Amino acid sequence: MNTIHWQDAAGQERSALWRAESGAPAPRRVQLADDTLAADTAYRLACEGTGLLWAGDFHNARQLLQALARRADARSRKAPSRGRKAARPASDAVAAAATAPGQAFHLHRQAQAQRARTLAQVLVPVDADYGIPLRRAPDLRAALIEAWGPPTGEPAVVSLREVLGLVGAHEWRKKGVPIAALGEDARIHPHYGVYSPVRGEYIDLVAAAPLPAGAQALAFDIGTGTGVLAAVLARRGVARVVATDQDARALACAADNLQRLGLHRKVELQTADLFPAGRAPLVVCNPPWVPARANAPIERAVYDEDSRMLRGFLAGLAEHLAPGGEGWLILSDLAEHLGLRPRAQLLEWIAAGGLRVLQRHDVRPRHGKAADPSDPLHAARSAEVTSLWRLAAAAAA
Repeated sequence: MNTIHWQDAAGQERSALWRAESGAPAPRRVQLADDTLAADTAYRLACEGTGLLWAGDFHNARQLLQALARRADARSRKAPSRGRKAARPASDAVAAAATAPGQAFHLHRQAQAQRARTLAQVLVPVDADYGIPLRRAPDLRAALIEAWGPPTGEPAVVSLREVLGLVGAHEWRKKGVPIAALGEDARIHPHYGVYSPVRGEYIDLVAAAPLPAGAQALAFDIGTGTGVLAAVLARRGVARVVATDQDARALACAADNLQRLGLHRKVELQTADLFPAGRAPLVVCNPPWVPARANAPIERAVYDEDSRMLRGFLAGLAEHLAPGGEGWLILSDLAEHLGLRPRAQLLEWIAAGGLRVLQRHDVRPRHGKAADPSDPLHAARSAEVTSLWRLAAAAAA
């Protein structure tokens, strides 16, 4: 962790621990800010990379953040693109890129990253016990402890946007996400930093696909995350599921969910990059769907630069399948519609791994963005299909 430095109201040099889940460095320029700061001034300073360390009312800081978000969104619609001529609004540029979906995707990601950098400049202090020493600040210690662990005994400074994200994750964890495939009233409770299974269509695919012979005895779940697919397999009668992940938060989250569901005796959690030792009649993997660089740890469930996990799974699957076994690859074709990974490339990796396709089960997405024409990636999202690819070793009869 880094240190952030600033001058207090008396001109004295101050410093504190700098916290940033994304790993972003502390702002080099920091100035104190309070309720008298105008939103337009704050937005200009934030765009310049100046951190605004809040010393006023907590709820006013939230209102300022909302005002900055409105300005950032308006700018993304109206700002001129780079070039020698004054250019069209960014929204027009995205529309013009519709025939080049990859370009539209990269423009969208750039706009998202710039927006995040700007909004991250509103900063709040956090005491050594995780209290927030601002007027009308709520007690957020439970949410901070869930995300950061026990208090370190050091004061810190953190982006207000990140703090609000921690609070949102805390509420999701308390409420949970209903998963119909696990039974009536069954829920998965995502921890902070672990991707929530809000897209239920891929879970339904795993719940409905026919189990291969022998899978009632053993299955592997690669990259288990919240543990939802391991839980679905256990609910389907698989006697033993070995679920792997290399992220400590994910493994703790999966353990919590399996305990809640009464399935902890049927699922063994292991720290591993992809496969556990041995072979299984069924090996399931739901890798990140989009081959792009993640800007924050939570995005690693969606973005996987150079398709590292997908390629690793396909390259190693055959040697981890029991004779006659199947590998289930759960994958959206969104990357294909964005022009980021052609179908031919996926089929080439399948063949190179010594695998063949037995069958593919498809489902259309049900999330709101698929039907939202104002979304910059609507053309790709509206065409998206999520598939469960049933794979077997090529030599198998």
